[in-house]
Amino acid sequence: MASLVFVGSVNADTIAVVPHLPSPDERLLADAVVHAGGGNSATAAVAAARLGGDVAFVGPVAADEQGARIREDLAREGVDVSGLVEVPAGQGGASVVLVDQSTGTRSICTRPLPPFKIPDTSPALDLMSAARWVHADHLGWAAVREWLTTFRRAGSDGDRMPRVSVDAGNPIPGFSPSGVDLYAPTVASLRRSYGELPVGDLLDRALADGAHCVVATDGGQGSYAARRPGEHVHVPAFDVEVVSTLGAGDVFHGALLVAVDRGLDLPEALRYANAVAALSCRAIDGRSGIPTHAEVTEFLAQQGAAAR
Repeated sequence: MASLVFVGSVNADTIAVVPHLPSPDERLLADAVVHAGGGNSATAAVAAARLGGDVAFVGPVAADEQGARIREDLAREGVDVSGLVEVPAGQGGASVVLVDQSTGTRSICTRPLPPFKIPDTSPALDLMSAARWVHADHLGWAAVREWLTTFRRAGSDGDRMPRVSVDAGNPIPGFSPSGVDLYAPTVASLRRSYGELPVGDLLDRALADGAHCVVATDGGQGSYAARRPGEHVHVPAFDVEVVSTLGAGDVFHGALLVAVDRGLDLPEALRYANAVAALSCRAIDGRSGIPTHAEVTEFLAQQGAAAR
């Protein structure tokens, strides 16, 4: 069974690289149009697998040609796909992404998905129960919360309880970080919840609401973390040439989970995840630029030498 199980969204992305975002009725010539896999938890799963993690993904995949490509792409990356949940043709995740060359940022239009539910007979439930970590995004959280409730009601040994990580960069209706082992919002999403406060105060608010550990990303400013109120960690982002930031946050979450699962302390885990996310920005899509563990190790060694 996989050690790290990622639950939630998976998309087929169509990505166009444009000189700027179009004005109304403007026709632009794209420098490139790329078709690639996407989705928050799915991209995090691919990042974790490429870094050498033992990974499974649980999410909705349509019974059509697009769904078959998604399944094949994940399996090719070494991700266990036995827990995929089939949904009707035409109802799988799909996005159109515009990458703005003038800023290196992107705009995303995505097809809404129906609520995601894991069937009682799905192998996904066994995968999640046997994992060391279960990670959920905005789509996967409701299913993970339901599974957690069932798991606890069954009287499972608390020492064997998988730890839970939640990507809260996108809004999750009714979500509370209470009891979440690794709460992973963005600084922007924390401010939506708690107001325009300094980052340290935002971290402390999340801890007060019951998160065991909070790690917040802030784009080019790097990442912030805390396990105890007032004890904050900040690791700056790495300065790299950015082609696109698409998927960088999801890649960060996959890398962070690998680092934490391997026993790195919090500052080193953030540094590792920052490096993986930075290197992923060297490609147009959110996955092809994800580095291997060996590439990250070499990159970090070079950064250390440059700092001296």
